[in-house]
Amino acid sequence: MKLATVSIRGGSPEIVVVDDGRLVRLKAAQPELPTTMIGLIAAWDTARAVVQRAVAQSADVVDLDRSVRFLAPIERPGKIMAMGLNYADHVAEAGLEVPKHQVWFCKQPNTVHPPYEPIQIPKASTAIDYEVELVFIVGKRGRHIPKGEASGYVFGYCVGNDVTVRDWQMRTPQWVLGKSFDTHGPFGPWITTADEIGDPHRLGIRSIVNDEVRQQSNTRELIFNVFEQIEYLSEAMTLEPGDIVFSGTPGGIGAAMKPPVFLKAGDRVRCEIDELGALDAVFETEA
Repeated sequence: MKLATVSIRGGSPEIVVVDDGRLVRLKAAQPELPTTMIGLIAAWDTARAVVQRAVAQSADVVDLDRSVRFLAPIERPGKIMAMGLNYADHVAEAGLEVPKHQVWFCKQPNTVHPPYEPIQIPKASTAIDYEVELVFIVGKRGRHIPKGEASGYVFGYCVGNDVTVRDWQMRTPQWVLGKSFDTHGPFGPWITTADEIGDPHRLGIRSIVNDEVRQQSNTRELIFNVFEQIEYLSEAMTLEPGDIVFSGTPGGIGAAMKPPVFLKAGDRVRCEIDELGALDAVFETEA
């Protein structure tokens, strides 16, 4: 099942199921359902059957056309965690050794951004880079989660672009500011539920800049896989429904090109993952 947050004909945000080129609106068909994605995720054990019934009945359906604006699936995640140095080719292009421990940082909520809307090149820098990533969404509350049980804590998966301001990232050992400029955490375009994906470690992943493929890999190449990430994170913090996790980017970033090639105004970046869809956005100079 594919769940998205959209605005239809300029209306308020609402949750829909993306089903074969059409959108099944949940708020009218099943008004008892939570109206936010985090609320729906938290109630999924009981809400799932209600959503499935709404899709089967198709009582309120709209076509997927220009009247539909896709928003970030989760407007305000409780946590946005992101993993660095998690594909061997990316580690190599950075001139580093494969880490013995997982490398974590946070992106801030101001980075959340719709999947198809322009992304800012900030006034503070011209060293703007792309990073296509598999994003997973936590489905239920947990702490000290063994990796053998971790799949039960994943609600679903989507595509992310961990947009990075490289000069700000590399000024200090701490990456948070360089990873947290406004609009620099688009993800979506929808959440594909975990049951539809099965094993997340078999998906082709790529980024395309102005029709040139820059990154191309497969999630099987993750150094620390999704379930190992959950085990490690949950030793430090309680994971909660709606938390999102960027799982790492493969090699091919602009900063590693010789000479480095950073994004400029007018560049279009498409981030794709098999079975999960794509982000597609133009970069523009901050007003």
